[in-house]
This record gives sequence, structure tokens and C-alpha cells, in this order.
Amino acid sequence: MLSLRLPPTLASAGRRLFSSGGQYDLCVIGGGPGGYVAAIKAAQLGLKTVCVERRGKLGGTCLNVGCIPSKSLLNNSHMYHQASHDFANRGIKVSGLEIDLGAMMKAKDKSVEQLTGGIEMLFKSNKVDYVKGHGTLKGPNSVSVALNSGGDQVIEAKNVLLATGSDVVSLPGIELDEKTIVSSTGALALDKVPGKLTVIGGGVIGLELGSVWSRLGAEVTVVEFLDSIGGLGIDKEVAKQFMMQLKKQGLNFKMSTKVTGVQRTGAGLVVNTEAAAGGKAEAMDADVVLVCVGRREYHDNLGLADVGVQMDGRKVKVDHNYRTTVPSIFAIGDIVHGPMLAHKAEDEGTLVSEFLATGKEPHLDFNTVPSVIYTHPEVAWVGKTEEQLKAEGVEYKKGKFVFGANSRAKANGEETGFVKVLACKKTDKLLGVHIINAIAGELISEACLAIEYGAATEDIARVCHAHPTLSEALKGAAQMTAFGKAINSP
Repeated sequence: MLSLRLPPTLASAGRRLFSSGGQYDLCVIGGGPGGYVAAIKAAQLGLKTVCVERRGKLGGTCLNVGCIPSKSLLNNSHMYHQASHDFANRGIKVSGLEIDLGAMMKAKDKSVEQLTGGIEMLFKSNKVDYVKGHGTLKGPNSVSVALNSGGDQVIEAKNVLLATGSDVVSLPGIELDEKTIVSSTGALALDKVPGKLTVIGGGVIGLELGSVWSRLGAEVTVVEFLDSIGGLGIDKEVAKQFMMQLKKQGLNFKMSTKVTGVQRTGAGLVVNTEAAAGGKAEAMDADVVLVCVGRREYHDNLGLADVGVQMDGRKVKVDHNYRTTVPSIFAIGDIVHGPMLAHKAEDEGTLVSEFLATGKEPHLDFNTVPSVIYTHPEVAWVGKTEEQLKAEGVEYKKGKFVFGANSRAKANGEETGFVKVLACKKTDKLLGVHIINAIAGELISEACLAIEYGAATEDIARVCHAHPTLSEALKGAAQMTAFGKAINSP
């Protein structure tokens, strides 16, 4: 990097200015799942690429304070819970079982550090330049970076890709301190198990983190505005059984309820609620309140309006090639339309880089993007729900296979849940798959592939599945839609 002579006004302000040392083919703003994948793919295709990340660590929310650390805590808390509540049923006697929360947090942090470091190594091996700082658009081909180390750097690029992701939000009047009133970020770093934890929001994040602390000993109450859990897109039948299982594990639920405020008292916190439709006010005590009411698109100080990038509400307006209203600027991930999921952003990043390098137009069908809730049991789905098909007037048939009829599930003592397959009544085309099971997130990929290729459920039913495996339950559900009956189900 070449240092440039500063104008007196900047010099007196103690700022340093650097140039990029030459134009790039692509500048990616944001080093999360969408951004870092796009940068690596672009470099692999021969584009001179730089990635700007303000956090100072690559991987974005997902890797640093989201998907990855939560999965570490989910996995390890489940092992503790299983040892406490299920080992005796399996002929395993344990005594003196204790939680070492500090060691559990260190294991979480170690996985994050290894993965963020791994992305930096991938950048180096693929010759992606990495700039740590906050990027702001200064023109169609210019990005100014406020460097984390001090000073500013100007980057010139033929194309700019915006992949800035999203951030946590709270409710009006409820201020997060990340100690006792926390977002998902604070919930991943509590220094002790709270006696009482109130979770505001019964969507994916609230249920995952609520499960973690419930398993470790907290009394958890989930307050949800809607009448079902799991958030947008979950099938109602699945949501109903899902809540039954979580209740058995000790989670409490207040459904169709809104939070009107959280007050601090000398003894802790008081959460004020009332019925969503209006009604008598109630209050409950809590040691920690976790606010999980969605996320907001992050485009703070990005300079969108200044360079003419148009918005569609809070989303960046893009065309079918993910190009914004400024021809050299593209956008992907949480800041554009579609599900706010890391794997959706990754695919979009790959597609845009391929478009810039080869001219091949991107195509991503949101209907084939899977969703997973990583509780125990897990919940996973792809394609349409029954409610959506009914609303669209689509005639469909349903096949449902319970894991209680699956030999591997029986042997493993993991009989909870089912697979539900939805198919077109006339053509047998696969329209949706919904799974609740210990490894639903692993099982859903076969369904994603089948829907992507336009498979009929008969195709799945006639594919040889290894025995004994949990995947045979998907085959059994497909047998029901294809042939009317399954071999291993009454």
C-alpha cells in the first residue's frame, strides 16, 4: 500500500490515507458467508479481488456470533442433557455430573477462532486481498475504507459487491445491554446459567438458544406473538409436534402474547405482557431476558443513496442478475430479497462471481433453499407447506412416515418425529418435505436435490436407500404418495 500526502485539513485530524495500488476487478464489502465465498470464487475464476470486512474477523455474524457458536453450545448442552436424563435408559450409569460453563465457552470460542483463521488462509491461498475496516461507497467504482488500524484507504474496482448482512434488533423501549437484557450475541456469552430466562420470540434463534440454557438448568419461558412456534415457513403440523417435544424437555410457552416492556428491579427483571389481541396485563420475573424478534438489514454508512443505489423498502433493489440500479454495483444476502440464511447468501455470492467472470446469468430458486432449526429434535423443511398449497389452490397428496416405524430410529432410541412429503396430486411432482428428527438437517438435502431436479415422489420411492438408516423414512413417506402405502408402515 502506498502512503499519499495528506491535505492539511486531514493531516491535522490525525488521519492517514492510503491507495489500493491499482484497480481491482471486484471489491466485496462484507466478509460473511456471502461475501467471503464470493471473493474466493471470483479469485478462483481469475478476477483480481479484495474483500473489506469491518469486524476484523471473517465469517460475519454466522461464524462469529451466530450459526457456528450456537451449534457448539447446542451440541455440548445436548450431550450434558442426554447424560443427565437418558444415559440410564441406555445402560450407562454416571455420577457426579457437573457443568463447567467456562470450558464449554472455551470450546465454542476455539471452534470460531479455527474457522475464522481458516477463511484467512483460504484468502491467502486464493490470492484474495483482505482489508479490515468499514467500507463506504464513494462512486460507482470507488470504496473508501475507514481502517480499523486508523486512517483511510481508497479502493478502485470495476465492480463492487455488497454483502453486508444483518444485525440484531430489539423491541421499542427495550434496551439491550448484552448482560441481562441480551440479543443472541449476549446469549452466547453468559457467564453463568440464569435461574429464570425469558425468551421474547419463538422463532429459530429463540428456540435454539432457549434450548441451550434450558438444558443447562435455566427455567425458560418463551413468549411468542403468534399462535405457533418456529417462525415463518414452518409447517403447522410440524410446529405442533415440535412444541410438544420442547415442552417435554421443560420449556414453557406463552403463545399469542406480546411483550409490552421490561423493567429493571433490585431483584432482577420484570417482563410485562398481555394477550396479542389485547387483554389483561401480566408480569413475570426473570434473571435474563433474551430478545429474538428478527434482524435488520445492515447498510449503515454504506453510502447507498449518495451513489444512486435505490432501495425496495429496507432491501437493496436488484435485478435478476443481482445488479443494483448502479450497473457496476451488485448486492446479495440479507440486504436483498429472499430468506435471511447463510447458505442462501453463499450461493448468491458464488453465482454473482460466476456472472462477473463468465457472463453466466445467476439462477437461485428460493423454493429449494432449506430451513433448519438445530434444537433436539431438529426441524428441517424445503419447498411448500400444506398451508401454502391450500392458499394457492394446489391439489396435493401427502405421505407421512413416523420414525417410530424406522428400524435405525428404534435401535438408536430416537423415535421422535416424522417425515412428511407433499406432492402434486396429478403429476406426483415433489412439492415439499418436512422433517422432525434428531438429524433432520442432514436428511433434508436429499429432498432439496429432488425438488431442484423436478423429481416425482416415485423417483425417491424407487431409489435404493441403505439399510438401516434414518433416510429410509423419507423413502417410506415417498412410497405413500407414490403408491398409496409404505412397506414398513401400517
